[in-house]
Amino acid sequence: MGVNYLLKVRLKEILESKPEYTQKRLAQETGIQPTTIAEIANNMRTTFNRSHLTKIAKVLQITDMNELFKLDEDE
Repeated sequence: MGVNYLLKVRLKEILESKPEYTQKRLAQETGIQPTTIAEIANNMRTTFNRSHLTKIAKVLQITDMNELFKLDEDE
């Protein structure tokens, strides 16, 4: 059988590399609910709102969406 992969969002890692941004500040600047930002950052979501990802990328100046995601082997 083949290997299964999970698509994960690297938001938590990105925020840790940008100390000027907290989840709260990101929520304020994007207009996204803080609970939604936390769920995305902690990979608790199985679907993503495209407009949310676009807003997050714009605020964090991410120009390549590959920076925002990674593939992990399913355990």
